[in-house]
Amino acid sequence: MQIPYELALGWRYTRAGRATRRNGFISFISGVSMLGIALGVAALIIVLSVMNGFQKEVRDRMLSVVAHIEIFTPDGQSLPDPTRTLAEARRNPAVLGAAPFVAVQALLGRGETLRGAIVRGIDPSQEPEVTDLAAALKDDVLARLVPGQFGVVLGVELARSLGVRQGDPVTLIAPSGQVTPAGVVPRLKQMTVVGTFDSGHYEYDSTLAMMHMDDAARIFRLEGPTGVRLRIRDLHEAREVAQQLAGTLSGDLLITDWTRQNKTWFAAVQLEKRMMFIILTLIVAVAAFNLVSTLVMTVTDKRADIAILRTLGASPSSIMGIFVVQGAMVGVIGTLAGLLLGLGVACNIDVLVPALERAFHASFLPKDIYLISRMPSEPQSSDIVPIALISLVLAFLATLYPSWRASRVNPAEALRYE
Repeated sequence: MQIPYELALGWRYTRAGRATRRNGFISFISGVSMLGIALGVAALIIVLSVMNGFQKEVRDRMLSVVAHIEIFTPDGQSLPDPTRTLAEARRNPAVLGAAPFVAVQALLGRGETLRGAIVRGIDPSQEPEVTDLAAALKDDVLARLVPGQFGVVLGVELARSLGVRQGDPVTLIAPSGQVTPAGVVPRLKQMTVVGTFDSGHYEYDSTLAMMHMDDAARIFRLEGPTGVRLRIRDLHEAREVAQQLAGTLSGDLLITDWTRQNKTWFAAVQLEKRMMFIILTLIVAVAAFNLVSTLVMTVTDKRADIAILRTLGASPSSIMGIFVVQGAMVGVIGTLAGLLLGLGVACNIDVLVPALERAFHASFLPKDIYLISRMPSEPQSSDIVPIALISLVLAFLATLYPSWRASRVNPAEALRYE
């Protein structure tokens, strides 16, 4: 099969043609444009993959503590019929597990140190159905939560700030006071630390305290659980399942899912991702439009060749096609090189970053500052495909003006001094 001469000539011009000083400079500029496109595409893939990985890592650690869906009363009091609510929730085919809970804010103290805490009363036998953290702690730590013994499990950061370890006593101060002849005094209860947990998420490790649901109901004078926590098959369908439950559950209940509980954080991450995409796309745009200068110099250098082709019968559209092919080749090769480089780094970043940290004796993600201590990465086709298409489109647009200029070359003028 015969290759069209537009394609053959365009590929030849991309490879620089004759070995002259001017052609060598044009080849250098073309190589710089190709390298710029490759680096821009690679930077986009690496940065977006790291942001995806960071978002997934934080989300997974958060969901190890937080249930996919929570059901509770508007006033925060006990559910009117928790058994019926649990049964109705489990009827939904998307629900894998359900567990009752008590959630109240309180103060924990040791000596003169006081810390605010979210006290969560749980049923140790049912809680592992809804959170990965409870499933991991089921056989050792949660087994120590015996009703009537008033044991408490603290997050590692909360225990560290209070200066307590397993077996130490802490004082729980309930938000509602007790009326006495001397006035309203706070209600205090001495608890025993029976264990700690480390979810890897600082917000929960520093504020969450878990105890048996029966003990929590007695301390806070509740008749039963204040809500129900659910785990579903697909965490991404939490909002849809919550809407379904709103139409099937009996009573005046509020239903919230994990995306609404952390709406601000996820919105901020998505905004940062969009801004990084726009900023790094400009790098690709600058590299792509370097093709304009490359092709303009090529057209000037090949005026005689263009004139000869025109005298041999080549049409202006064929001449334009030659230089479109040349610019497109640079864009395609640069984009493919950037895809290979970006995916190579993104897929092996868990090996490359530790090697760089050892080489430079530095820590890029200190454990005491960031939520995670390793660089995560998750390349997604929803990011990679648009990056490749945008790079190719920009490279193609950059070829239009120089190619049109080449098609307008007058053969008589070009050959006058040849």
